[in-house]
Amino acid sequence: MTTTHKHQIVIVGGGTAGITVAAQLQRKHQDRNFDIVIIEPSEKHYYQPMWTLVGGGIFPKEKSCRDEKDYIPQNVKWLKEKVVGFHPTDNFIELGSGDKVAYEFLIVCPGIQIDWHKIDGLTDTLGKNGVCSNYSYETVHKTWENIHSLKEGVALFTQPGMPIKCAGAPQKALYLAEDYFRKNNLRNKVDVQFALAGPRIFGVEKYRNALEHVLERKEINPFYEHNLIAVRGESKEAIFMDLKNQKEVVKKFDMLHAVPPMSSPDFIKQSQIADKDGWVDVDKYTTQHNTFKNIFSLGDASSLPTSRTGAAIRKEAPVLVENLISYMDGKPLNAKYDGYSSCPIVTGYGSLILAEFDYDGTPAETFPFDQAQERYSMYLLKLYGLPLLYWEGMLKGRA
Repeated sequence: MTTTHKHQIVIVGGGTAGITVAAQLQRKHQDRNFDIVIIEPSEKHYYQPMWTLVGGGIFPKEKSCRDEKDYIPQNVKWLKEKVVGFHPTDNFIELGSGDKVAYEFLIVCPGIQIDWHKIDGLTDTLGKNGVCSNYSYETVHKTWENIHSLKEGVALFTQPGMPIKCAGAPQKALYLAEDYFRKNNLRNKVDVQFALAGPRIFGVEKYRNALEHVLERKEINPFYEHNLIAVRGESKEAIFMDLKNQKEVVKKFDMLHAVPPMSSPDFIKQSQIADKDGWVDVDKYTTQHNTFKNIFSLGDASSLPTSRTGAAIRKEAPVLVENLISYMDGKPLNAKYDGYSSCPIVTGYGSLILAEFDYDGTPAETFPFDQAQERYSMYLLKLYGLPLLYWEGMLKGRA
């Protein structure tokens, strides 16, 4: 029998974006007694930026995982279900159970979909035959196992076309591995290779110049415009499409760190709230839906044209909350998101470049020094400061 739930504010997704917005609504507007429900099927909550460090052998993966129930804000209901459909003209969503949830206001932030299946053979060999990926909690520990056990041969790292979550993460895996091989006197025996679908190492010029120097120092010559399309685990071969010359290229490997392509979740793509590319179609400054005005979106599934990072969500969330309140009150939406995003790029054990920038690709740096320089202090920020900011700041509505 179908049940229809009714709530004032419905949040689709209980990841970084959903919890942060719910926490801010509750903390900043306690007097309003909002009726909020979060729809999220997972019982676990992951601090995914830590997976780079797990893959580098710095932390155990368990340190990145906590119970979802411990971060659902007080007085916010949690519906442990999957969303399968949107009916924005009638203001309700459909759940996998067949139930419906009616809303006055909808916030859509289910995260990004990882399309493992789009690389032929990857799913079958992931976690075996030297193939690993930091983009899954189930496999992230295999990256360190592969790095630690490799004594000679080819260590191949890949990066698909954008958008992906944390665009710098594939590089971080590369730089940590190279540093490990160098520190353990294996660098002359291990050929470290990086094949990426894009035409350059980073989109923002200031940080691109710095990272090109890092590559030069580490003696890594990237294969630009090479997109991974298949993996043959048994024979240890990676097949790339050379995008410039439109031909297939086969590379042998002993270790492969594969990063799959990503896209908007299928249930978003197939809905009326999606734009032509499948993302939730919102105004890039206000986060309000361009057609259905009582819908807002932020985070990885939104059409906001910025890097998909937790740091971006930290700046998107207060804009969304302020504009949602304004819309509820019949006022103009004056809060504006400028596209800020951040990518702490670990360049080795003890060094990090903190890239921060806006929609225009203009650096938007926090600290009073050149953040394009590799620094130990920023490495410590990544290891200890940012996780604290995440668990105790963002998810509690304080940051």
